Amino acid sequence: MSDRKYRQHGYQDEPRERAPRGPKPAPEPRAPGRPLQDAAGPRTPNLMASHEIFRCARCGNKLSAEVAADSRCPRCGVDVHSCVNCVAFDTGARWECNQPALTARVAPKDERNACAWFAPRTTVERQTGTAVATGQPSARQAFDDLFK
Repeated sequence: MSDRKYRQHGYQDEPRERAPRGPKPAPEPRAPGRPLQDAAGPRTPNLMASHEIFRCARCGNKLSAEVAADSRCPRCGVDVHSCVNCVAFDTGARWECNQPALTARVAPKDERNACAWFAPRTTVERQTGTAVATGQPSARQAFDDLFK
């Protein structure tokens, strides 16, 4: 058996001598008073725009963040001032509410109630598209106009 790990021809057939390493090039000297970054400051990443939005828990319709005690969803008609639309609603918590001062279970969770701790559940959504301006044609229209 050979003392070599691999038996292919050319693998360590003749000893190679490493070239001596030269000194590393010196870093470019920085002029005194020269800032470490550009004068404009650090570049900000190009992130998608985001905004907070309040949606109906039943149908997902966009609603106003100001919720009156008797407001209803215009699409599905469910009461908006209810536990399922509240930020404290949690199905894993005791009485399905995160408020520690709650003394009794509120049932049913999707009907109107007079809870003093109600706050609308908002979510942060990313803006994935651009709003179409009324004066500019759509992308489809611009494409069709190329081949007329």
